[in-house]
Amino acid sequence: MSRVLIVDDEKSMRITLCEFLKKEGYEAESASDAQMACQMLQDNVYDVVVTDIIMPRMSGIDLLWNVQKKYSKIQVIIMTGEPTVETAVKAVQNGASDYLTKPIDRESFIKAVHHASQIKLLRDEKAILEKQNRLHQKCLEEMVQKRTIALQNAMQGIISLLSSVVEFRDPYTAGHQRRVGNLSAAIAKKMNIDIKTIEFIRIIGYIHDIGKIAIPTEILSKPGILSPLEKEMIKNHPAMGYEMLTKVKLPEIIEETIYQHHERCDGSGYPRGLEKNDITIEAQILIVADVVEAMMSHRPYRPALGLEAALYEIMQHSDVQYDAKVVLACRDLFCKDHYAIDDSEHRIYFPL
Repeated sequence: MSRVLIVDDEKSMRITLCEFLKKEGYEAESASDAQMACQMLQDNVYDVVVTDIIMPRMSGIDLLWNVQKKYSKIQVIIMTGEPTVETAVKAVQNGASDYLTKPIDRESFIKAVHHASQIKLLRDEKAILEKQNRLHQKCLEEMVQKRTIALQNAMQGIISLLSSVVEFRDPYTAGHQRRVGNLSAAIAKKMNIDIKTIEFIRIIGYIHDIGKIAIPTEILSKPGILSPLEKEMIKNHPAMGYEMLTKVKLPEIIEETIYQHHERCDGSGYPRGLEKNDITIEAQILIVADVVEAMMSHRPYRPALGLEAALYEIMQHSDVQYDAKVVLACRDLFCKDHYAIDDSEHRIYFPL
């Protein structure tokens, strides 16, 4: 049952009201003034305070303010022997749950205390539920965070594995996918593209040649000129990569960009001969990064051509084969920001 504190400077009133409450099963204590009540509130737990307004040194309204400030869940009932509309309004405005006039009617008093007790009980239950909800929410957030980290770790492993498989099949281009992924992400960042897209572009770059798994090793590592048939087999690797990844539940942009990474804006690319408006921005960036990195690196059939030749190639064909904005961002990245080819495997953050 609820605990009630009666505050009144009239002893007879305190005794009477406490008796009313105890007969109804309440725990009741009393204080002779508001200052004593403040001390008792510090030392004990109460659900309801019933206080007179006019008392020496500190009024019931002042006590109400004190309770509202320090013990907001405690319900306060105001009593007065000089009832006025202004006093009642002031009491309610300051948070009183009820207002009683003297002489106190037993039935009205018990009804008011019961109502205040129920409000206090509901508020306590609400606070407990809110606390439980916060704890539950925290547990859920921690669980989601752990699962997200586990998923990110799994994706990191899968991407690394796929990249390694391609390198195993084509050792002469080892590191090419990492370098292209990192350069693509740097170009995307230079273009102020959103972080989610940047992370997707890095991931795509790390596995963009996955279709080469289906091409015989002797063709991939052939030092001489490829035959027309061998060239056609090489040209098929974007489509093969696309087919492989459509069987895995990855975001569609990954497989589609890999499908497009050898297309050209003028339609001269392969395997579908797409034109600029049909090529995604992710693929436009990957196309430029792939060309630049490939020209700067050694291949079985030729030595490295260097940065100057690579930039000349993309500038020469800007807005023809390559997107002009991507070309400009790539040029500025190297010439103004002094970007150095990055061969490291970055920690990827798979956008969920």
